[in-house]
Amino acid sequence: MSGPLAGIRVIELARILAGPWAGQTLADLGAEVIKVEAPEGDDTRRWGPPFIDRDGVQEAAYFHATNRGKASVTADFRTAEGRQKTLDLVAKADVLIENFKVGGLAQYGLDYTSLSALNPGLIYCSITGFGQTGPYAHRAGYDYIIQGMSGLMSVTGPADGMPHKVGVAVTDIVTGIYASTAILAALHERTRTGLGQHIDLALMDSAVAIMANQAMNQLATGTPPTRLGNFHPNLAPYQVVPCTDGHIIIATGNDAQYQRLCAILGLDAQAHHPDYATNAARVARREALSALICDKTQNWPKDALLSACEAQGVPAGPINDMAEVFADPQVIARGLELDMQGLKGVRAPFILSRHPDMVHTPAPRLGQDD
Repeated sequence: MSGPLAGIRVIELARILAGPWAGQTLADLGAEVIKVEAPEGDDTRRWGPPFIDRDGVQEAAYFHATNRGKASVTADFRTAEGRQKTLDLVAKADVLIENFKVGGLAQYGLDYTSLSALNPGLIYCSITGFGQTGPYAHRAGYDYIIQGMSGLMSVTGPADGMPHKVGVAVTDIVTGIYASTAILAALHERTRTGLGQHIDLALMDSAVAIMANQAMNQLATGTPPTRLGNFHPNLAPYQVVPCTDGHIIIATGNDAQYQRLCAILGLDAQAHHPDYATNAARVARREALSALICDKTQNWPKDALLSACEAQGVPAGPINDMAEVFADPQVIARGLELDMQGLKGVRAPFILSRHPDMVHTPAPRLGQDD
């Protein structure tokens, strides 16, 4: 392996998305990641369609999205042979990632207390729905449910309709990112102490943490934020607008940008009007302002309005489907689409100047490294 984490060995006892996303992130950074799977494999190998055919074996695209760059071994923890195989791997590992239910690995001697005695330098990262403590600790965690419980769905969707989930399993993914961040911090501390530690990551904790300004809006005012559709809770105009051939996003972040937008749209009377002169005033009257803006934008083709906004320094952008994403010149220039031994993938979003040519390999076949 190449990359800044070359020489770090990670054992992944994780399935589905959050744990494997953390493992994939570490693999992208050069760690050796060994995915230990049950004999039937990670459930997501079968989460299709769509499927990817590799030498006559069909595996779900979902699995390939989150297991790039890993090795795969199989072990049945219910057997002495499977447990010993796993222990032998852990004895030489730096990191272990697991997403079993709280206490689920203790019956196999694969819990943190047992494995830290075997390997005191081991960094053991547990990822669960609700964490190792609290009244919900023993509940299973599912992204969709966590999106609802964390408040995310309460602010997502139309103001006059039902709450909506985000279009990807975002709480799983951000938990995986937080997990990789915590693992790197623990590795750094181990260089000073020689000791590993237990990391407790929860989907619920991560989802509440990323509520960011919406959480602070609640804490600052005592009033829960509500769904605003495509409006922004703290900025205006910051929204989707109609054009003759579809929709685009306009996202003004200050008064000067708003005034330039007014000039583009011929809304000269509104540019400095007291009702709209400040962001606070625009937020208070966002519906009325939106009606004025949309009445103008609906007469513009998308490309013409986007070009006018770019020329005048008004933040705006298209709403792309995934085919348009991978055809976008910026995405192409940044090399985000990977070709790994004939299989497609998406590059991790970091570029490191000392490792510009890190090698990416596709997700492993089940048990290919047994």
